[in-house]
Amino acid sequence: MTAKEFYGTDWKTMDQARNQVLQAVRAGQRRPRRPGAVLYTTSRIKSPESACRKLRQRGLPATAQAALTRIRDAVGVRVICAFQDDVYQMAQYLEERPEFAVLQTKDYISRPKENGYRSYHLILGILDGPGKGMTVEVQLRTIAIDCWASLEHQIKYKRRVPHEHLVREELKRCADEIASVDLSMETIRELLNGA
Repeated sequence: MTAKEFYGTDWKTMDQARNQVLQAVRAGQRRPRRPGAVLYTTSRIKSPESACRKLRQRGLPATAQAALTRIRDAVGVRVICAFQDDVYQMAQYLEERPEFAVLQTKDYISRPKENGYRSYHLILGILDGPGKGMTVEVQLRTIAIDCWASLEHQIKYKRRVPHEHLVREELKRCADEIASVDLSMETIRELLNGA
C-alpha cells in the first residue's frame, strides 16, 4: 500500500504541509544572514509500514487517522546546517513564523541522548496556509551530526549486531568527538570573521 492510499484524502494536505515548511526554510535562508547556513533539506511522509509499526508499539490502532492524530511525525522535514548556531537561528526563525504553532521542542544538541544523538526537534502545528491542520516534525542538525545519525540509524535497525555493546560505546565516543569538532569549526569561523 502506498502512502497516498493509506492516508487517503489527507495525503494532499500532508504533502502541502511538507512543502509549506520547506518553503519557510527557503525563506529563512534568504534573510540577511550568513550565506550557506542551510546546506540541504530532506523531507518525507511516513510510510504506512513505519506509521503502523510506531502505532502498534504505542498500543494504538494502526490506522491513518491515528497516525495523523496520535503521533506527530507523519510528515517530517530535516534541515542540515553548516554550524550549530545556524541550527538555532533557523529553529528560532521557524518558531517565530505566525503560520506555525510550536507544539513541542526537544534540544538534543545541548542535552544529547544517552547514545550520543544530537539534533534539534520541533513539532509544528500548521495554523494557516495549504497545510492547515497538519503537524510536521522538523529535525535540525549540523552536517557532522547528520553523518553520525545516518550511520547510527543503519546499525540501530539491524536485527543482530555482533559486539553490539562495543559498537554502541564506539558510536557514543564518535558522537562526542563530532560535537567537539562542530564547536571547533564554529570557533574557527568566528576567528576568521573577526568575532
